[in-house]
Amino acid sequence: MSGNRIIFSIIIPALNEEKYLPLALKGVKRQKVPHETIVVDGGSTDSTVKIAKKFGARVILEKKKGAAPARNTGARAAKGDYLLFLDADTVPSSKLLESYTKAFENKDVVAATGPILPLEKTTKKIYLGYKFVSVYFVRISWLINRPTINGMNFAVKRTAFEKAGGFNEKYVTYEDWDLSHRLAKYGRFAFVNEAVVYSSARRVLKWGLFKFVKYHIGNMLRYTFTKKPKSEYEVVR
Repeated sequence: MSGNRIIFSIIIPALNEEKYLPLALKGVKRQKVPHETIVVDGGSTDSTVKIAKKFGARVILEKKKGAAPARNTGARAAKGDYLLFLDADTVPSSKLLESYTKAFENKDVVAATGPILPLEKTTKKIYLGYKFVSVYFVRISWLINRPTINGMNFAVKRTAFEKAGGFNEKYVTYEDWDLSHRLAKYGRFAFVNEAVVYSSARRVLKWGLFKFVKYHIGNMLRYTFTKKPKSEYEVVR
C-alpha cells in the first residue's frame, strides 16, 4: 500500500461538536499515511462546520439524523481504499493509520479495530471498563464467532464494506455491531494493539457507570435475541 493515492478515508459524523472536534482533527493531522478527512455534519448550529473546514476536512451535510446515515454518506463520498470511522469526540493516536496499514497487509483481513481508552482523566474503574469493552469483550466476541467492532474505532476495506451493504440506517444504536456481523462472511478481522484511540467518557461521567453498563447490557441482549436495538439514545454534549 504505497504511492500517491489516498489510502484511508477518515469519516467522522458530527453534530454540534465544537468542543471536541478540534482535538479529533488535530489527531488526524498527525497521521503520516496518505488519507482524506470527511466530516459529515448532521445540522450543527454551533461552529462544527467552520472548525472542520479550518482543519482542511471535506464537509458533507446530511439531513438524516443518526450515526449510520452519516457514516454511509461519508463512505459513498470516500476515495480511499480503506475506511476509518471515528467519532467527533475521539482522538486517534499518532500512529493509528500506520498500525492499520500493517494489519491490512494481510489480504484476508477486511476489518480491524484497536483499544478505545477514555480521553479525560477518569477513575480506575471507568478506565478498566473501557479496556474490558474495547479489548477483552471484542476478542471474546471473535472467539465465539460473533465478531464485534465499536464504531468509534472501526477500520474496514471499502470493497468489503460495500459488499456488506454498509450500516443499517434503521438502527439508532448497535449499527456498528450489526455491520460487524455481516462483514464476517467476507474475511478475517484483526485486533491491533497499537491502534489506540482516546474517546470522551462524557456519557459515562454523566450517567454513572452503573446506568451506562445496565443500558448497554440490556441493549446487547435486545439486539442479540430480537435484532431490535433501542431506538433512542440520549444526546450528551
